[in-house]
Amino acid sequence: MKTKLGLLYGGKSAEHQVSLQTALAVIRALDLEKFEIHPIYINTDGKWIKGPQLSEPVENVKALEFAEGNQLSPLSLAPALFQAEKQETLDVIFPLLHGPNGEDGTVQGLLELLNLPYVGNGVLASAAGMDKVMMKNVFAQAGLAQVNYVAFIKSEWEKAKAEAYSKVETELGYPCFVKPANLGSSVGISKCTNRAELETAFAEAFQFDRKVIIEEGVVAREIEVAVLGNDEPECSVAGEIVPKKDFYDYKAKYESGDTALIIPADITDEESQQIKQMAIQAFKSLDCSGLVRADFFLTKDGRALINEVNTMPGFTPFSMFPLLWKHTGLEYPQLIERLVSLANERHAEKQQIKFTF
Repeated sequence: MKTKLGLLYGGKSAEHQVSLQTALAVIRALDLEKFEIHPIYINTDGKWIKGPQLSEPVENVKALEFAEGNQLSPLSLAPALFQAEKQETLDVIFPLLHGPNGEDGTVQGLLELLNLPYVGNGVLASAAGMDKVMMKNVFAQAGLAQVNYVAFIKSEWEKAKAEAYSKVETELGYPCFVKPANLGSSVGISKCTNRAELETAFAEAFQFDRKVIIEEGVVAREIEVAVLGNDEPECSVAGEIVPKKDFYDYKAKYESGDTALIIPADITDEESQQIKQMAIQAFKSLDCSGLVRADFFLTKDGRALINEVNTMPGFTPFSMFPLLWKHTGLEYPQLIERLVSLANERHAEKQQIKFTF
């Protein structure tokens, strides 16, 4: 019997297009002998639109952007969203959403309330992993080495801009990186080498979030590993990001391909082991499940600093997560099947929890 798989993608987020590319790649990789594919599109206005079951891979993302004529009403959202064509409940939901309103625990909370198995991280891990400030606070509590950082909310910055800039210069210095706290895919990130650039970067980042994080710049290599599992997570081989530009921004990731991905990374066994141990520690400290991509800085003296984890890494042709597992020996279709299996495993575990009244 085929697994009825609901793919949830798009979203009201700056990473809408990234999500569409991820959905396209996943659909192309799914084995139609094993899966029924039921697409569920969230457009840029936040409207949920359920498309027809896919009987074959689609050619491009345009085919996944369904018209509003199929829009679900709020009253029909819960029962209709997750039903197949024959009114059978879908077996598993695969949220392929990036950024706020999808990767941040909101959709995961809805799926929990509906008691449906879903791929990936739960509410807590998703929310903490989305908010870079909270994530780094958790990592600090877990004793994981990382770069120095400061954070501001928009209202406090607007009241005392000069003091905010001075704090960055005093505690971090230049260069530094200004980022929206709750966004990924390098959207809204700026590298700053002076006060003028810092002022511009704050204004840019606050267009995407009410909270920003500023991180100390370090001279280091960018190393990433993919983590897969639930209570006993495993790591892939390590890969290295070598940007041809000053840093690995959105355009380099998703548009120009203006970067080199080196897999496996040319690092020592000791460095590899250190990074993998830290990745698993980070995974467990956030109570992750299913998958994450863990990003590190590796300094010239071999010291690893965790940068962040991505609780829903992209699956585009340029994405590291599937490439890392491919080089570890797990091909893309098998990777998706493994993620679905992990989703069912975690859901079954939750069903064993007893509540007394």
